[in-house]
Amino acid sequence: MPDAAARPGRLPKRALGLTALATLTVTLALAACGGSTASSGTSPAATSAGAAADQLLGPVNQAKGTPVKIGMISDGKGAVTDLSFESAVADVTVKYLNDRKGGLAGHPIELVKCDTLADPAKGTDCANRMVEDNVAAVVVGSTAVSEGMWPPLHQAHIPVLFGGANSASIMTDKDSSFVLADALFGLVTLPIQLAKEHKVDTVSAVAIDVPAVMSIYQTIAPAAFKAAGIKLDVVAVPPGTADMTPQMQRIAAAGPRVVQVIGSDSFCIAALNGLHTVGFTGPVTAIAQCITDATRKAVPGSVLKGVTVTATAPIGTDNPSTRLFAAVVNTYGKDSKIEINRQGSLSMFTVVAALQSATTGLTGDVTPASITTAIKSMPEQPLPGADPMKFQCGGKANPATPAVCVKGGLVTDLDRKGEPTTYRAVGG
Repeated sequence: MPDAAARPGRLPKRALGLTALATLTVTLALAACGGSTASSGTSPAATSAGAAADQLLGPVNQAKGTPVKIGMISDGKGAVTDLSFESAVADVTVKYLNDRKGGLAGHPIELVKCDTLADPAKGTDCANRMVEDNVAAVVVGSTAVSEGMWPPLHQAHIPVLFGGANSASIMTDKDSSFVLADALFGLVTLPIQLAKEHKVDTVSAVAIDVPAVMSIYQTIAPAAFKAAGIKLDVVAVPPGTADMTPQMQRIAAAGPRVVQVIGSDSFCIAALNGLHTVGFTGPVTAIAQCITDATRKAVPGSVLKGVTVTATAPIGTDNPSTRLFAAVVNTYGKDSKIEINRQGSLSMFTVVAALQSATTGLTGDVTPASITTAIKSMPEQPLPGADPMKFQCGGKANPATPAVCVKGGLVTDLDRKGEPTTYRAVGG
């Protein structure tokens, strides 16, 4: 595979990956090749790439002294999903942080890892193991069992950084929980904002009829839309529906509105093609799981162009986050087989790097209590791996959900090939 650090401008056509829905369900993982390091005696082009990587990584600032144990919990590779790449990404990120960022408060980070296999009981077991191993903090990437692992860690006052969580008990925790994604942004905040921008008073949410999605529209969403003065029209469609023309015909005949599509790529293909069949030309927004190579092949480019898509990482474009992550993997991840251009990989980098970034003001002993204090008192700063998003913990992003450190999310508009254009931070 070509060195991604040397060719940052073009990324493969992959699924855009994690979005607000990914805080509700587990993402499917794909294996791919990773990058390689540059070494002495290589060609001038490779040497140049190595110099560029060094510039992105920054000066060497090696961590010293007693290691600090940081727990890392992931669903790992189970019978249904494969998130084993998260472990590899965490390892590579820690090598980078220990070599270039002084580790955590000057101490080398030592990972203590545990896989839940998406089993709530194993999630609890992993949490108990972290308590027994006296970790100073825990980072969690993508998981379907956050509610199973959280109570033991919370009771032990161990700070936990989640890549995403939609549990009310976690999001409203004022003590030691920190969430790096706004779970409601893509499903609630963004469609409301788009409706106002386009001066329409209705959003039709074409949503896959499963409990994890419907619960949002049965609880939080109605009040939020009402408060914003926007009508919410929920069009629940059973999974596996191949022809949505009847549902889309009703939407098109009901007048100007924003159409929001929530589901897997096959679900979204049926919805988008249905809108095309009935001649709907209004604004459309979709979660990132909608847009895959299958979608690009099955939906006309004229339909995909202009669709607004949410994301948690700016995959698919050349930007500071993708360039830095490529440099990290190519420098510290030789033979790691990390897929650089997967949103899930970059999101795992975000969680680990954010812990280090949020604790740069920490001095003295590194303990769960001191880490928690440092994170709560951190100033607003860029969210690693999610340019141009920023984060600030301690209840400052949204007082109603004090554990959430991010307000809003990344948004991009697709081009005629179904590829992302420029990402922008919205709702912050």
